[in-house]
Amino acid sequence: MIGELAALTTALCWAVAARMFRILGKSFSPLSLNFWKGLVAAGMLLVVTQFIAEPVVLSRTDMLWLLLSGVIGIGLGDTFFFQALNKIGDSQSILIAETLAPIATALLAMAWIGEWLTWQQWLGVALVLFSVDVIIKIQKREQMHLFALSGYVYAALAALCQAIGAVVSRDVLTRTGIDAFTASQYRLWGGMAIIVVLMVVTRQRWLPQAAEKQKVWLMFAGATIIGTFAALYLQMVAFTYTKAAIVQTLFATSVVLSLLVAKILGEYVDRRTLGWSLLALSGVAILVGAEQLGAH
Repeated sequence: MIGELAALTTALCWAVAARMFRILGKSFSPLSLNFWKGLVAAGMLLVVTQFIAEPVVLSRTDMLWLLLSGVIGIGLGDTFFFQALNKIGDSQSILIAETLAPIATALLAMAWIGEWLTWQQWLGVALVLFSVDVIIKIQKREQMHLFALSGYVYAALAALCQAIGAVVSRDVLTRTGIDAFTASQYRLWGGMAIIVVLMVVTRQRWLPQAAEKQKVWLMFAGATIIGTFAALYLQMVAFTYTKAAIVQTLFATSVVLSLLVAKILGEYVDRRTLGWSLLALSGVAILVGAEQLGAH
């Protein structure tokens, strides 16, 4: 149950932070936003691992695997997703990424670490993903339609990167027993390394372009604490206790939870989405229940 709760809390963190990052995207380039949020989160994790968490001894091989999962899942995955946001907007980007990522994760987990889902779990996955897709399509009808083939490619690449990062992390976490803070730190270092290389090669601007920079940095700090530091730690907790495909599916509920955030903020939410949200939550219940039954 710990893993499922951690995954759902991660989804909530992303739902809240996504609204902030969407606004920040007007001031930061995709790579610079990825760089700064990673740098701040890495600094916070360094304090935790050095002064609070227990010291961890990790083999060089496992350390390299965690770094690689960060390079792929965080460095490349997040950058591809931010590129997709700029090309085709948030609704279509999330539609592609959140649909493909859990399926790709399930297939990779079966091939890589022999982690199979029961038919009940596949049913839960299908209910969640189908409901999320319908919710996104309902929202998309009310927005200007955007089409750019490269945007869909970026979203698909982001999903594949998420899947690879998830399976590699799950493998190392279950084999070594490393704590979530230290695992998060290694993954973030890997992600930061590739981001710096990409920024130098593509000659991206490092600082945001905005009239009110103080306001931008304050929003950035809040988004980073919620969407990167807290979410990354909770993500590692989820992968420690629960199958990779289930965790990745629960992450997709960030779409449903974003509707809850919108409602709390007093924004209009289409009534049609309520029924589909309930169906998605029933899928979550099936996933959690099937996982608990499998544990006993």
